Amino acid sequence: MSAYWRISSISGALIAAYFIPTWTMVAFKIMVSPIHGLYERPNISVALFISDHLQLVGMATVRMAWLLALGKLTVAAFFAIFLIFITRAALRKGGGAGEALAMALAIGSVISFASMLMASKVGETAALRLHATELLMLLGTAIVMLTERPALAAPQIQQPASDLSLQQPQLLDNR
Repeated sequence: MSAYWRISSISGALIAAYFIPTWTMVAFKIMVSPIHGLYERPNISVALFISDHLQLVGMATVRMAWLLALGKLTVAAFFAIFLIFITRAALRKGGGAGEALAMALAIGSVISFASMLMASKVGETAALRLHATELLMLLGTAIVMLTERPALAAPQIQQPASDLSLQQPQLLDNR
């Protein structure tokens, strides 16, 4: 049974164990109190960039916070779908859970990269380290997925040659 676990499935499950609770809690804090949740440690670089460089008014800042929460919840949802898919042996053996993992990695990488750039722009070194670490985790799993061989198809049971293959086809006479 352990021969059917793919490295990308194990790596994806480990990374999902981090991102699902972390990003879900951050997103729910933003949904409950958008401005307060935006100015907490995981999102401080985005909040400072929005207020300093974009100079958005209050309601626009709330909308940006909700978009960030929606993005993080989407990543957590794709990771959760991936975890559900890898519990089914048929999907796990055939590599069918890879699409959900790929979507989570792609969207999460974009969010982490943008947050890292914003942290760099506003000078938040702690947030820069956090987002760079998250980005490296996501990119590492993506590289494992890309370099891993495709899943092998289930072995087909071949029927032994029988006397049916030795028989001559009969021609129909249409007279």
